[in-house]
Order: sequence, then C-alpha cells, then structure tokens
Amino acid sequence: MSKEAVTNKMGTGEVSKVMLSMGIPMILSMVLQACYNIVDSMFVARISDSEGVINAGEYAVNALTLAFPVQMLTVALGIGTGVGVNALLAKSLGQGNEEKVAKAAGNGISLAFIIYMVFLLFGLFGVKAYIGSQTKDEVIFGMGSAYLSICSVASFGIVMFSIYEKLLQATGKTVYSTVAQVAGAIVNIVLDPIMIFGYLGLPEMGIRGAAYATVIGQMVSMLVAMYFHYKKNVEVKSGRRYLKLEKRIVKEIYMIGFPAIIMQALMSFMTYGINLIFGAVSQAAVTAYGIFYKIQQFVFFAGFGLRDAVTPIVSFNYGMGDKKRVKQGVFFGILYIEIIMLAGIIALELFAGSLIGLFAMSEETEGLCIMATKIIASGFLFAGGSIAIQGVFQALGCGLESLFVSLLRLCIVVLPLAWMFARLENAIYMIWWAFPIAELVAFAIAVLFMLRANKRIIKPMKERELQESFKENILLV
Repeated sequence: MSKEAVTNKMGTGEVSKVMLSMGIPMILSMVLQACYNIVDSMFVARISDSEGVINAGEYAVNALTLAFPVQMLTVALGIGTGVGVNALLAKSLGQGNEEKVAKAAGNGISLAFIIYMVFLLFGLFGVKAYIGSQTKDEVIFGMGSAYLSICSVASFGIVMFSIYEKLLQATGKTVYSTVAQVAGAIVNIVLDPIMIFGYLGLPEMGIRGAAYATVIGQMVSMLVAMYFHYKKNVEVKSGRRYLKLEKRIVKEIYMIGFPAIIMQALMSFMTYGINLIFGAVSQAAVTAYGIFYKIQQFVFFAGFGLRDAVTPIVSFNYGMGDKKRVKQGVFFGILYIEIIMLAGIIALELFAGSLIGLFAMSEETEGLCIMATKIIASGFLFAGGSIAIQGVFQALGCGLESLFVSLLRLCIVVLPLAWMFARLENAIYMIWWAFPIAELVAFAIAVLFMLRANKRIIKPMKERELQESFKENILLV
C-alpha cells in the first residue's frame, strides 16, 4: 500500500467530516454556478424593446431556453468524461498506482480537446437548423441562433474546465476547484450588464453580450483550474507522453464516464423534448419552464456538489478495500443530500413568488412559473435520493444502474407523461405533475438497485483494519 493511500484524507479522516470538508466548497461552487446562470437570465429578461419588438426580454429568455439543451450537452460530455477520469484517478491513487494516475489525467485532457472540436463544428454549421426545429418565431430564432453560435464556437473553456475541475476533486483538493469556479462566475456576473447593456464605453450587444460574458467566464475558470492542477496536484505526474490516448485507459474512463455522459445528456434531451411538448400548449409554458429550471438549479446543483464528494470518497476507499468506510460514505452521502433537498423544498415553497418576480415576466408567465415551482418541488426528496445513490453507483463501477435511473427520471417516465398530460383539457396545470411522478418511480428503482449493489459488491468486501503501528509509522513520515 502506498504512502499516499494511507495519508490522503479520503482514506484516513472521519468520513462524515471529510465529506463535508470536500463537499461544502463544491456545493458553494455549484450554487454560485446556478447563481450566475440565473443572473444571466435576469439581465437578459431586461433587454430593451427595439425595432417593433415588444417584450423583447421575454423573447430573449425563451431563446435561452431553446439554446439550453445544447449547452447542457456540452457540459454532459465534459463532465461525464471528467467523472470517468475522477473515479479512475481516485481509485488508482487508493491503489498507489502513480503511472495509471498520470495516464488517467493526460488522456482526460486529450479527450476534452476532441469534444471541443465537435462543438466547434456544430457552432459553425448546425446552430440554425437546431433552433429552427423548435420555433418558427423569427425574433426567437434570431436571438437563439446568435447566442448559441457564440457559446458553441467558444466552448473550449467549459469543456476543459470540466476535466481540470474533476482532476482537482479526485485528489481531494476541492477548495481549488471551487476557487476556479468562483473566479469564472464573478467574471461572468460582472461582464453581463456591461456587455448586454453597453456600459463602460462598450456597445450594447443584447443577447450576444450575454453569450460573450458566459464564454469569457468559462475561460477564466479553465485557466485558474489549470494553474492549480499543475501547481498543487503533486500526486499527478504531468508530461506530453501522458496525453497520448491509450485504448485501455480510455476504455476504463468511459466504462464509468459513458453512463455519466448519457445521464447528463438525458437532461439535454429531456429539455429539448419538454420545449417541444410545452410549446404545443403555450409559449408562455416554455418560458416558465426555462425560468423554473434556472431557479431549481440552486437546489439540484447543491446536491450535485455534495454528490461529487461522495463519488471520490467511496471510490478511494473501495480501491483501498475498506468496507467500513465505503458503507459510511454511502450513508452520509444519502443523508446530506436529502437534507439539502429538504431545505430546497422549504425555500421554494416559501419564496417562489419573490424569486420569480425578479425576472419581470408577464403576469401569465409568472403565474405559470409559480405553479410549476410548487408542484415540481414536491418531488425533490425522491430526486435527492436518486442523485445520492447514482454517485455511489459511479464510485462502485455500476454505470448501467446509474444510467437506467437517469433514463427513468429524465426520459422513460417524464416525457410520455408530459405528452399525455399536454392533451388533457387542463393541460396547463397537469403537465407539471410529470416531473414529481417520474422522480418517485426512479427513486424506487434506485433503492432496489442499491440493495442489490450492497449485496453483490459491498457485503463481500472483507473487513479491513490497518495495523496501528504501520499506520502510525506512515503518518509520522
């Protein structure tokens, strides 16, 4: 066993405290990410009417909603690959395999570059066809195409940051990944009003300004994360030879990462499907869903942040063969995420009206958004359980189980239900119930899968106790 395996806090510290020490910075980072997503929409909602366009801000929010699935797909490929790198790297650290740690990191960086090239081509040649598939409104089409083209062509910032963030998280250096996230978020928030409305001598760029502010913020996060990785991640060797793609390493990354990519991409597919289904009911419903989605990110991103601490902790101790700490990681991961979701339910039920009022939408859209928030929030506890269990699945290499839970949450149940409810007389009310029902079904299946994983993977692990003299000698070094 390597010195790093024994001295790394993921293998020695009290699990409940280590999870909080790693998770809180990531939660803050993710909540800030949600904050600047919502601030972005708030500024866009206040774009001035011009050239005969009335309620231009509402058109702009609608355009962002249509563009959002592609942005989520970009993040899905980046983060999904990062999840695979994270789990492989953390497990290799636990096993003391330094060469494999370096190859996992280097191959992850090379894969990120390939992902960026795909979205560069989409940004140059595919944006108009994509936006045109969701709307025939010329104003929304123009705004959506302009915004998404910029975000896709300059998507290297978010794709590369997704990898470097996971490299820092995999070694337990979550504070540094948080600093990188915060730096980009602050830059985005500061630049939004300047570039959208034309302050400090810059021209008024409207929705294009929002896109430029977004990609510049992403580039800042990428650069800061890169700096910390190469300066602080001493456990991870760097070098050009590790950037060369190795079939065995890529396969191991995507054995875990591919299901994570599919899970993230399903959010993109679901949002695209919901845009089409809700658009047949009311354009106001599409806008309301877009606003609600940004608001719910405060809760879900906090859960995702804690989940990103659960995965490396469970994976590290699974690699070490420490059954007791694996079980503790599972327990505290589920407990903490459910606490986050409960707090989110209470906050949204109490303050939904105040939050939605910040967007200055029409009375119809605002009313729909308040109704959607109160209905969908009823399923957050089920969603939190599924999110926590999926983090454990990723750590244990149960990618298919995690994938199936996501399929249930985001496609198999919610889209058919939304489609059916959209055909009812009271569709404008019923469509929102598709979400909590889907979360309940997915959670029930996730629990069954977790019981099976416990029986097949965790229980057969032998209880492992380090000799006190050995532990003391290592820790004194």
